[in-house]
Amino acid sequence: MAKWLTTELPQVVFEDSQVGRLKKEVWDASEEQIDQILAEYGIPAPSEMVKPGSYIQTTPRAKVEQNRRKNDIVIIPVASTERHGDHSCSGHDLFQVTQLIEGVRRYTAKKGAPVNLVYSPLNYGGHPYHHVGMPGTVIMPEEVVRETLINTMLGLWNDGFRKQLIINNHGQLWMLESALHEFMYRYQLPGIYQIFDWHRCVREFFVPCERTGWETDFIHSAEAETSLGLLLFPKGMIDMDHAIGGEGKSYLPGGHFDTSVDPYRRPHRWSEGEGHIAIELAAVPHGAVGKPALADPKKAKRPTAAILRYLTLVHDEILEAFPPGKLPPVEEITTRTKEEMEPYLKEPGSPGWKPVYALARRGF
Repeated sequence: MAKWLTTELPQVVFEDSQVGRLKKEVWDASEEQIDQILAEYGIPAPSEMVKPGSYIQTTPRAKVEQNRRKNDIVIIPVASTERHGDHSCSGHDLFQVTQLIEGVRRYTAKKGAPVNLVYSPLNYGGHPYHHVGMPGTVIMPEEVVRETLINTMLGLWNDGFRKQLIINNHGQLWMLESALHEFMYRYQLPGIYQIFDWHRCVREFFVPCERTGWETDFIHSAEAETSLGLLLFPKGMIDMDHAIGGEGKSYLPGGHFDTSVDPYRRPHRWSEGEGHIAIELAAVPHGAVGKPALADPKKAKRPTAAILRYLTLVHDEILEAFPPGKLPPVEEITTRTKEEMEPYLKEPGSPGWKPVYALARRGF
């Protein structure tokens, strides 16, 4: 039976596990301690998207291979291009997630084995129906999202990056889950694959209360997301002079559908229905559902510290269980045999290695 760590709020509890204890430590940390955590990750910092050696795509091939031998985990950020109110940019989701994972890279680099980052394969992303028609929002079909992610995972696996952390910063979780499971059905490749809906990973830190400083729930492009942008983005990407709020329109009583990070444990996630609410184009055509004017970068510090610490914990636990080049047993997590997989599991380019594209597909 799980044991729980309580807080001053009855609705916020943490499991008495390594994950829960980590969260509780961040929850209880002073503002000075939070600043110390952020400093360890170099937050805030300029974007590293064109910095040599930061992403696989900006690193000379020889160095990529050297890094992989020390750390074969790859982080895959996924995001979208969508209207984020008149005050923010349509790349908000992308830059939010890349700024976070760049912090993890900096932290692991100081430990001598930087985690590997790739550019987002999903800059446009899939969308829930109620985003339809919004100017500034680019909607990709679900099959495009799914196949793009599947083929990204396959290409990275072929290059020896067989521990893959997919960090999502957009409302498309069901498409990513579908892609992961189709990847496994289709190819049955041993590895570690995890999807993180990062805001939900640290949902406790978005509960409105004195400890967090939030006044409203986490909603699209409102107080929380705008605060994160103010903390993480360069000056000029958020223009608070245009922070116009608005409320969605519902036709049925509340209490059934949760908000973005599922804080209320309601029967439905926000994505599990349509028709009971007006589409954004009708209700909030500027694209901000909530009160972005309440944003303050200080409010974003604690959840940012929490997700950085959590992703680091996951990273460290994976490498402790499976050091670089090691994977879970082939015959225990796939229906393939060890003998069948032997040439494909070798280091790419080494004697006897075969590219995964030569391997027969499985699946239905």
